[in-house]
Amino acid sequence: MAVVREPYGFVHADTSRLKEVYGGPTGQVFVECMRIRPETGESKTAIVFSHPVGGGSFLPLVNALAYGGHHVIYCNPRYRGNDTALIMEKCVLDLGACIKDLKTRFGYEKVVLGGWSGGGSLSLFYQDQAEHPTLTDTPAGDAVDLVGAGLEPADGILLLAAHISRSITMTEWLDPSILDEDKPFERDRELNIYAPDCPNQPPYSAEFVAKFRAAQIARNRRITARVKQTLAELKASGEPDAERPFVVYGTMCDVRWTDPAQDPSDRRPGTCYLGEPKIANDGPVGLGRFTTLRSWLSQWSYDESRANGVVNAQRISCPVLVINNTADLACTPSHAQRLFDAVGSKDKEIVQIKDADHYYVERRDLLPTAVATVADWLARHGF
Repeated sequence: MAVVREPYGFVHADTSRLKEVYGGPTGQVFVECMRIRPETGESKTAIVFSHPVGGGSFLPLVNALAYGGHHVIYCNPRYRGNDTALIMEKCVLDLGACIKDLKTRFGYEKVVLGGWSGGGSLSLFYQDQAEHPTLTDTPAGDAVDLVGAGLEPADGILLLAAHISRSITMTEWLDPSILDEDKPFERDRELNIYAPDCPNQPPYSAEFVAKFRAAQIARNRRITARVKQTLAELKASGEPDAERPFVVYGTMCDVRWTDPAQDPSDRRPGTCYLGEPKIANDGPVGLGRFTTLRSWLSQWSYDESRANGVVNAQRISCPVLVINNTADLACTPSHAQRLFDAVGSKDKEIVQIKDADHYYVERRDLLPTAVATVADWLARHGF
């Protein structure tokens, strides 16, 4: 089957006072999209993928679904390729504008959200606010009107190799041995699992894991407290719109990477989706390495971020399919199960694809299984 790729874009209004993306006029946002569809054959349903930082229109699963006969839209929010200053609420606005546009531009009648990886929690956040709009500001208190945006609820959601949220994932990967953000390389030996002389070695005791997890949450909360204090000081000084960037070291430190008994699956021990965890922990491409005050609260804060898949999933009513790839080096089985358990809709299913990796790069032979699983679910739901 031949597939056609159609790049397109659209502009929608942005009324916020603050501009956190490079280029373009104020008051407008450009959203870049790609439609991937079979060369022949129409469809009334579009599978719409979106990820907070976009860039997934060439993903193996996205392409495979199009080759399988489905119409796929990939929506890149305004933060395409750069989550430094990303605001999750604005990703929701961009996705909502995309859904409205594709219905008028192409005539699709039904939309199924393709929540792959970090797009899973974005899809759930979007659907939550589309079904029950409540937000008129960001966690930092900046105006962003999701209530007045007229978000159109999706007809279904696919959670494909998805994690719970950027904020929970960040917390579960934070290096708890960093006790002072101003001295990130002075680390607590008891918690520094990458240090050869760390007294706690795998397989880890339940007591150590509990201590490790509690220390990760505590570190996230310390950063959040510092962020809120800085924002308060800026506002008190007469600069309510001022922003500050900062660096977060140690964001790929998880007992899952060093002890395969933690959240057991078919993944390879001693590695993660960014390669060697110890290197990625402080490397330039680490999760949330560069961020800003407002972005931290919106996308990375354990307590303040509203994009929490477990919380959002409880409030949605559309059908949901969860697919867990059992050899995933990024989104481990507990994330898929926690999302499935949280979904409030009575119409929900979970499927395990054994030995599949996060990107279907190592096991491309399992792509047909994933596509067939999605196709069967779509067909049974009239999509």
